Amino acid sequence: MFDKYFRKEIAWGGQLLTLETGKIARQADGAVMARLGDTIVLCTAVGSRSVKPGQDFFPLTVNYQEKAFAAGKIPGGFFKREGRPSESETLVSRLIDRPIRPLFPEGFRNEVQVVATVLSHDMENDPDIVAMVGCSAALTLSGIPFFGPVGAARVGYVDGNYVLNPTLAQRQQSQLDLVVAGTSEGVLMVESEAQELPEDVMLGAVEFGHRAFQSVIQGIIELAEVAAKDPWPLPEPSEAEKALKARITELGRAQMAEAYKETQKLLRHEKVNAAKKAVLAQLEAEGLDLNAAKGLLKELEADVVRNAILDTGLRIDGRDTRTVRPITAEVGVLPRAHGSALFTRGETQAFCVATLGTGQDEQIIDALTGEYRENFMLHYNFPPYSVNEAGRMGSPGRREIGHGKLAWRAIHPLLPEKEKFPYTLRVVSEITESNGSSSMATVCGTSLALMDAGVPLKRPCAGIAMGLIKEDRGFAVLSDILGDEDHLGDMDFKVAGTEQGVTSLQMDIKITSITFEIMKIALEQAREGRLHILGEMAKGISGARGDVAATAPRITVININKDKIRDVIGSGGKVIREITESTGTKIDIEDDGTIKVAATSSEAAQKAIDWIQGIVAEPEVGKIYNGKVVKTAEFGAFVNFLGAKDGLVHISELANDRVNKTTDVVKEGDAVKVKVIGFDDRGKVKLSMRVVDQQTGADITEQVGARRPRPEGESGERHDRRDDRRDRRPRRDREGNQEREPAAE
Repeated sequence: MFDKYFRKEIAWGGQLLTLETGKIARQADGAVMARLGDTIVLCTAVGSRSVKPGQDFFPLTVNYQEKAFAAGKIPGGFFKREGRPSESETLVSRLIDRPIRPLFPEGFRNEVQVVATVLSHDMENDPDIVAMVGCSAALTLSGIPFFGPVGAARVGYVDGNYVLNPTLAQRQQSQLDLVVAGTSEGVLMVESEAQELPEDVMLGAVEFGHRAFQSVIQGIIELAEVAAKDPWPLPEPSEAEKALKARITELGRAQMAEAYKETQKLLRHEKVNAAKKAVLAQLEAEGLDLNAAKGLLKELEADVVRNAILDTGLRIDGRDTRTVRPITAEVGVLPRAHGSALFTRGETQAFCVATLGTGQDEQIIDALTGEYRENFMLHYNFPPYSVNEAGRMGSPGRREIGHGKLAWRAIHPLLPEKEKFPYTLRVVSEITESNGSSSMATVCGTSLALMDAGVPLKRPCAGIAMGLIKEDRGFAVLSDILGDEDHLGDMDFKVAGTEQGVTSLQMDIKITSITFEIMKIALEQAREGRLHILGEMAKGISGARGDVAATAPRITVININKDKIRDVIGSGGKVIREITESTGTKIDIEDDGTIKVAATSSEAAQKAIDWIQGIVAEPEVGKIYNGKVVKTAEFGAFVNFLGAKDGLVHISELANDRVNKTTDVVKEGDAVKVKVIGFDDRGKVKLSMRVVDQQTGADITEQVGARRPRPEGESGERHDRRDDRRDRRPRRDREGNQEREPAAE
């Protein structure tokens, strides 16, 4: 039945990578089942045979989706089916998109959709790399114009050695989590988080990963030789289009070059738009195709900017290739926020606000690998006003999620250990102005805001975006790129880190690949720029404040015996709820007996701590405690002390004088001071009020005088001293005759 079924096995990193086609999803243009270990991803590619009229861009969509059944789970929540993409799925979709997008031919406008579906997860091999390889293979087999295939690999760094595709367990020990993708010629995409590693180690990891996936690329090529469909014809410019391009260059080059001499962004855009309108008006008068002209105008714009940089060494705003724009760093901008910073670099500005919370504020993430909690969140927002536009405001898109995660990766390695700084951290970055690399401005602003909030970062962190202009006659690496240089250039290379090393690196290439020589130059130039930015940031704040803000909760950590946890929580949470409501605190209890008490005042925190310690403390003989009468009986009063502890004050221990009735001395609800005088044979606590001054709480045993122990009864309670005296009296019969002599004193 499956007469066009093909299978390719590739030995890769000590495991077997399997690519299958022709059995599942046979109506897609390309479909590959990729498997590594027991992790399986179905990857498909479908392209439209025609182009929508007037479409002047390439509509590529990549959708990565995880099915709960892949890990033997049922989705949580009320709706027991997969819904909107999770943040992780969105990030992997971007991870797949970025290396394949540059490999479609220029001028190709047919809609293409790539879908990767995780069918099985073995909890060892992450499906993102498997999905990247599978999607590359599906496109290569589909016949859709694609200058692939692409290979991908994850690289770890453990004990000074690079590790190919580390398992989830190995990644916990690694100083590096780097994903690299590219062709046989060079690298197209890098995404990473690192523990302040030097630039040469980062570059070595990229080279290691690139060499490692060459066997995968070769395997895809061999599969395509037997299973690929007939290729679609490549788009070729017509004679009319060539003539139109020449006419646009003739009409617009001089005006475009003049417009790009303006260094201020908004004025420059006005002049560029005016030049475009003038060209389009002339073309319309000549009866030429305006839809095709719009795309060709973008090409002219890029040609003008790129050649000006290569010819003069000067950029759009007048800088040379290495200079960073002017920087201003301010902290403590908002009076009630726990930490705030305004970071401005040229015409890019990030307003970052840090908030400190407790364990109850941690984000619960339901992943295929299991549920876990995240105590650091970084949310990036890009409102339309930041680029002088009126646009739709709504939930974050892929760009916002991706930029936020990039900044998160840069800061995450520098956070203090949770045991030493037990706060949940949330940073919100509002981009209030944008003209190039707002994600790196977010890194800088986040570092400043956290230090302003008193978070003891290991070191301040800064980020810088590098660009590239590459032509046959040479190339130029640009530090701190503008938005136009990003759009019209060949590379967006973002490097974040401290003065000691790199914490995050992200690279996207818009051409087929770049060399390691260019990457090395970009890393060296980025380090120079990063150190400059760190120096400017230090003018605002150079390290974490000595204490958290007055408006932030203070968290005090205590440890109790694990066996006492249920006493602190109480039946149905009654006790812990009473403590939090009465003291106004937040309390987190962990399974190992660690208790975190958060409060905005030291008095409230201490009250809650004293309450908890009273519950878990063991009563000591001879020690005096504050208590509350919870019940009275004929033989005495039961007093609650040390939180959940109860003890009996026998009627003989209520007062120094004879007590005929318990309620003559105490009533339920009375606050009293009691002394522990011992335990009965069942371990019950015996208390005394008689030897305690109820006003001062002083021990007055000496004043009362010592008394010999009373005999024990069968119930474990001593007789009342009145019973002792009664036993010493002579007993008489009904006629009054003495039965025996009184006991000797």
